[in-house]
Amino acid sequence: MPLLTALAISIGALGGVATWIFVGPAAGVGLQIWAAFVAWAAFYHSGGKMAALRANVPAHILGAVVGWLALVGTTSLAGSLGVPVAAGICVGIGAAAMVLAANLPIFGSIPSTVYGFACVAAYALLAGKLGTLYAGTIVDNPLINIVASMVIGSVLGYLSEAIGVAISKGPAAPKAPARA
Repeated sequence: MPLLTALAISIGALGGVATWIFVGPAAGVGLQIWAAFVAWAAFYHSGGKMAALRANVPAHILGAVVGWLALVGTTSLAGSLGVPVAAGICVGIGAAAMVLAANLPIFGSIPSTVYGFACVAAYALLAGKLGTLYAGTIVDNPLINIVASMVIGSVLGYLSEAIGVAISKGPAAPKAPARA
């Protein structure tokens, strides 16, 4: 079977199951399926294989941490500077820090770092989680939630590729009997 067809099957099946788990049986945990899909896409965008997993997971985590710090800084400075100025300063410093961190090979995937930052900011802002930045639970803390969601998404990317490659190869052909 062509690899693209096999990947369509594995990604479709795992994507459907992951969505069902995230919004069904595990909904109480509060993981974000959309953040998992962002990380999953980053896995393929980075070329797949173990190399993409190794490059993306640390970068997603760094980006999430920097995004969380930017939110903490913004909420801390908003009273004295106003939200636009505070957010501009904190995002600017965070963006520069993420690019500078790419000097370390473990954080070399700048786009994946930005995805982590953006996912934390999106979840915190859109789900009204600015007041729970310091919460100790996965449901309330945007940093913990998004890191977990993105790590799961990265692993799903790796699994979907491995399954797709295996499906594309099909069953091993039977060996012809040896001639005497």
